[in-house]
Amino acid sequence: MPVNRQVTLAARPAGEPTQADFALVESDVPPPAEGEVVVRTLWLSLDPYQRGRMNEGRSYARHVDLGEVMTAQAVGEVVESRSSRFRPGDVVLGPFGWQEYAVAPERHLRCVDASVAPISTALHVLGMTGLTAYFGLFDICRPVPGDTVVVSAASGAVGQIVVSWRGLPAVAPSASPGRRRRSTTCCHCTATTPASTTSRRASERR
Repeated sequence: MPVNRQVTLAARPAGEPTQADFALVESDVPPPAEGEVVVRTLWLSLDPYQRGRMNEGRSYARHVDLGEVMTAQAVGEVVESRSSRFRPGDVVLGPFGWQEYAVAPERHLRCVDASVAPISTALHVLGMTGLTAYFGLFDICRPVPGDTVVVSAASGAVGQIVVSWRGLPAVAPSASPGRRRRSTTCCHCTATTPASTTSRRASERR
């Protein structure tokens, strides 16, 4: 097994992170236990939430300890498996962190179908941010024809997906000026929403 290169958190950043806040270390890749796989990272996420995880204070998720591999979602290829669900060559998504190789339990993995779309989309439009955008819009916001949906952070990871759905029958985005470097977009709902939401009345949303 090749040597693993990992990016760990070396210091708590003050303001914007700098190279000095991280360390590049090398370690051996441990053999997988029963029900685990070894994954070689192919695509790695870099997301705004990771800055908050560098802080020690209380937050919605556990902070990254000093000396620990930086947390991140990643797409990789299974290179060794002791799982009945995955075999070498499978492409998977999981919380592998900033490292070349990761040992992960099968319950933390999701298969990525390269025939559907480029595998990198599992970290974006077909991943966490895409699912957040879809269900946030259609299951929580539930727009109906005539509604105007205001996306207050249209340049963010989730917002940019919502306002890019010009091909969907639900929204027809038109840009609106934002404030303080934040992009705001108004989406006017011009047609029917997906079948799962059409039976819900607008009054139920309020």
